[in-house]
Amino acid sequence: MEMTQTTDLTDDRLLRRMMAGDEGAFAHLYRRRHPAIYRFALHMSGNAAMAEDVTQEVFMTLIREPGRFDPARGTLGGFLYGIARNHLRKRWEQDRRLVQFAGDGEELDDLLSNAAASSNGNGHRPAPAVRDEFASLETVSQVRQAISTLPENYREVVVLCELEELSYEEAASALGCPVGTVRSRLHRARAILLEKLRDAHPMRRISAVGE
Repeated sequence: MEMTQTTDLTDDRLLRRMMAGDEGAFAHLYRRRHPAIYRFALHMSGNAAMAEDVTQEVFMTLIREPGRFDPARGTLGGFLYGIARNHLRKRWEQDRRLVQFAGDGEELDDLLSNAAASSNGNGHRPAPAVRDEFASLETVSQVRQAISTLPENYREVVVLCELEELSYEEAASALGCPVGTVRSRLHRARAILLEKLRDAHPMRRISAVGE
């Protein structure tokens, strides 16, 4: 019964219980949010070990400073993505060389394939046409490569909005920028990706978003 009740609690309620000393509430928050934070860190860093380290740092921060989360400013998920983003940037400042994806290729291929095939059922915004183009490719390795070569600010919005299916508002909260900035970056990122995919498939016509 306790597990069922905990499962049904919102993130905010779980966080309040965690702050009151309920270890089980934190454990459930961790199980609920860990996969998405890890996927984000993996896509952004291209390195499984770094992604795991960053994910652990995110939840250690939540344990140490739960009061930093302000529900008036966004969701707990967006807050956690924001912490992950800051930790990734600190890592990149320490090591400025470009990090290519090393190992766990099948894991990321599966992730991208599932994200491409899924539809957006959260009601926040329509599923973009670019996801349909991802799903139509012969392999997802080219999509993985295309995303990994995007500039950081474009890669962030693609990972959050296209793969994790956050709303524009949630992505804006995670990135600490206006919703309009998320929209414009995503529009530009889609155009770049489609151009890269056209180059990868010169014999095929890949339609632009909205056509």
